Amino acid sequence: MLDQISDYLHFHFSVEALVVLGILILLEAVLSADNAIALAAIAQELEDKKLQTQALNIGLVVAYVLRIGLLLTATWVQQLWQFELLGAAYLLWLVFQHFRPKDSKEDDGKPSSNYNSLWQVIPVIALTDLAFSLDSVTTAIAVSNETWLVLTGATIGIITLRFLAGLFIQWLDEFVYLEDAGYITVALVGLRLFLKVVNDTLVPPEWAMIAAICLILAWGFSKRTLQEISETAEETEKAEVLDREEVGKIG
Repeated sequence: MLDQISDYLHFHFSVEALVVLGILILLEAVLSADNAIALAAIAQELEDKKLQTQALNIGLVVAYVLRIGLLLTATWVQQLWQFELLGAAYLLWLVFQHFRPKDSKEDDGKPSSNYNSLWQVIPVIALTDLAFSLDSVTTAIAVSNETWLVLTGATIGIITLRFLAGLFIQWLDEFVYLEDAGYITVALVGLRLFLKVVNDTLVPPEWAMIAAICLILAWGFSKRTLQEISETAEETEKAEVLDREEVGKIG
């Protein structure tokens, strides 16, 4: 029985396998940054910090099960372009939901939330990760055809994603442009999936995607919220000085 499982997973341990595993983990970490921001932004729709943590924990457990299922059926899934089209449409819909004008306001003046409960957020987190995985599964399989290596990389990747999402929830409050930057990278992944369906030769190479994501995230981290508050305070102070001068002239 164990031999059959080992043969199915192509389990062959070696130094080369460790190197490949390291590459898979590195790729998972790099390619998870945009995914982590999107998941953090979705979880942050819940105002309660405890609910945000629960949403990420439960959502990513469900996402992990879906990832494993995707990896084990990757050969079949890659033959059906409909999956990639659905993934692209879903990611682009998320981007539209974020950037669309939000007219309704809550009591504190903030835009109303798209999600009102924990059980609304959990499936969105799981499906969002699955859509991202449709793009990354091809890369993972290209690096290694050993199933156990790919599954191990996916396991460590989901743990890394949970850690990054937790960090990004904090950073979303600290950096003005970070949430918008995150959703722009989501749009890039959605467009990449769409191009795979339309014309595979138009798909940008992996290094170009990583470079673009890094540049967009650099912009996302370019301005702190405190900096914006300070600039607003300075502008208010200048306006008050001008008002006092005007009043002095009238007097």
